[in-house]
Amino acid sequence: MSPNDCVFCGIVAGTEPAEIVREDDHTVAFTPLNPATPGHTLVVPRRHAPDLWALERAEVGPLFEAAQEVGAELWLLRKPDGMNVITSAGAAATQTVFHLHVHVVPRYQGDAMPHLWPTPPAGIRAEPPTESGHP
Repeated sequence: MSPNDCVFCGIVAGTEPAEIVREDDHTVAFTPLNPATPGHTLVVPRRHAPDLWALERAEVGPLFEAAQEVGAELWLLRKPDGMNVITSAGAAATQTVFHLHVHVVPRYQGDAMPHLWPTPPAGIRAEPPTESGHP
């Protein structure tokens, strides 16, 4: 896929419609057409790159700084029970738009988003941290 055929490149260029929630010199954040949960936001680099490994090292920081800022806003505005930050690379990893994007997904008890990881074996238990680390 060339950048000319990329819907996310069109959003970055302003030729495709999107609800932009944040932008800077390096990134654009917008609401996906079919959000998984209320507040679900995509953060993309302005430069077309199919996945994280196609970014220049200097581009990684601004992308994840933008994702962190979006997530902090979502914690304050949406007050979710949790948050997923997800990026996929390749069809086997469920990537459907081949322009790198970071999903920032507020999570709520009983929401419709499926579990991302297999159930751990019996006897292994994940303990939530005592401090959430979010605003």
